[in-house]
Amino acid sequence: MQSESEKALGNLRDLATVAQMESAAPSPRLPANAHLHLPPNFSAFQSVRQAVDLAGQQQIGVLGVSNYYDYEVYGDFSKLARKQGIFPLYGLEIICLLEDLQKLGIKLNDPGNPGKLYICGKGITRFAKMSPKADAILGTILRNDSTRMAKVVQLLADVFAQRGVDTGLTESAVIDRVVARHDCPRQRVYLQERHVCQAFQERFFELVPQSQRIEKLTRILGAAPKASADDAVKIQNEIRSHLLKSGKSAYVPETFIGFADAIRLISELRGIPCYPTLADGTQPICPFEEPVEKLIAQIKDWKIGCAEFIPVRNTPEVLGKYVKAMRTAGLILTAGTEHNTLELLPIEPTCLNGVPIPDDIKAIFWEGACVVAAHQFLTLHGQIGYEAGSGEKRIAQLAHLGAAVIQKYRNSPEAHGN
Repeated sequence: MQSESEKALGNLRDLATVAQMESAAPSPRLPANAHLHLPPNFSAFQSVRQAVDLAGQQQIGVLGVSNYYDYEVYGDFSKLARKQGIFPLYGLEIICLLEDLQKLGIKLNDPGNPGKLYICGKGITRFAKMSPKADAILGTILRNDSTRMAKVVQLLADVFAQRGVDTGLTESAVIDRVVARHDCPRQRVYLQERHVCQAFQERFFELVPQSQRIEKLTRILGAAPKASADDAVKIQNEIRSHLLKSGKSAYVPETFIGFADAIRLISELRGIPCYPTLADGTQPICPFEEPVEKLIAQIKDWKIGCAEFIPVRNTPEVLGKYVKAMRTAGLILTAGTEHNTLELLPIEPTCLNGVPIPDDIKAIFWEGACVVAAHQFLTLHGQIGYEAGSGEKRIAQLAHLGAAVIQKYRNSPEAHGN
């Protein structure tokens, strides 16, 4: 029996032949978001349905998911997205470690940890039935993460109990809360720090009256909280910053795979390696990303041909500077929102403080989304998609093909509930 993920990939493959799509009419430019997280990843959304319904209401035409480690949810996402006429982009996000840069104290796109690198895969099409190598790499990641998060929960429970609030929380109890919140299968839940902090904040609120919370939080955190006694989200953040970070009472070191294995996993899932760029999303801009020409050289040296922005972190001026330089250098660019906090932002990306993305930059992001769509379509047909170093002629061909695939998908009888 086919899984929903397998059906989704089959639906995209069976839209048409590659030859038919190469001569088909392309979609006009649509609002697009190439990177957000769906539950049970920590997310602003309560459910996959809520995310897709909001995207439909906000007239999003292309929506990309970049979950950590759980790809079963992509089947549910695809089924709902098709009914809304929203074209799905499939991706992943992983964390790896470059030990040589760690030893040198060089910080990349994680401004707090030398050598730690977030990397994305765009347009993956082998997540329903993975290769043995992909299974092995992902298995290592999941074992490392699960072992660490179990230790984090135990240490945090001990800290709370020793400082006057016995939560009774265990790893299993935290997972139970995620399952109940998102009404999702238990096997899809892989705990993240934010899940744990939310569970402890909720349990703290259940056990401690509002009038006593600041006093007890001060004792638990070892410092007076800046959050008010009823601000759940800020208290979650304070638990994380005061207790889970390096040198704090419930800190457990992370264990990461290496860069080569991260790239191998993306390749095994037939994806496009993509560098998530902070730019002025951190102040000051980290030396690794400044100037942009040096960053471009490093990305190309890694044989990566794609970069991504979360523009809500960036001013229009800096975003424009980075995007134009990267595109001129032959990279493709995408943009998203992540939605990996509880803040329910608009789904169409904007710049910092809701300022619209300049139109010429938005056009570059649309081109990137179309290239990823073409990559998915071609790899599902057993052909070569986008590769680092593709020239401008090839990028233009892929962008046209992807726009045609998006148009065909959105016009299919199953789209828009037809």
